[in-house]
Amino acid sequence: MEITKIDEFDRKILRALQQDGRLTILELSERVGLSPSPVSRRLRVLEEAGVIGGYAALIDEAKLGFNVSVFVSVRLDRQVDVGLAAFEAAIGAFPEVVDCWLMTGNRDYLLRVVTTDLAAFEQFLVGKLTRAPGVASLESSIPLRRVKAGVSRGV
Repeated sequence: MEITKIDEFDRKILRALQQDGRLTILELSERVGLSPSPVSRRLRVLEEAGVIGGYAALIDEAKLGFNVSVFVSVRLDRQVDVGLAAFEAAIGAFPEVVDCWLMTGNRDYLLRVVTTDLAAFEQFLVGKLTRAPGVASLESSIPLRRVKAGVSRGV
């Protein structure tokens, strides 16, 4: 299903759900200024069209003891389909990698790796990531603080 047009009410619904994905239909209808029936119908259309791909809890990794987040740029020795697939399969098995992006430019992948501390990151780096298929080089960057959290631009 494809949505031909997103109007201001749809945008309000999407913004409200980005702030709190646990809103009830009644709470959502109060926030966007529509009665519950049209909000429910609009929400179902947004879900069926894939505009809303699902609902998830935002986890504070530090409160679970994962205090170190590191961005790692990876360059592979060869950028062929079989090499990309092998690397991606290996990355999929590493719980330390919470985000992985195929990139353009000088590096092939950008990873976000989360560990308990720098020693655990070093262990992951040396024991797993450098041994992943096709890895030619790595460059790590440690973020100091998050300036802006992800909110979809389209709403």
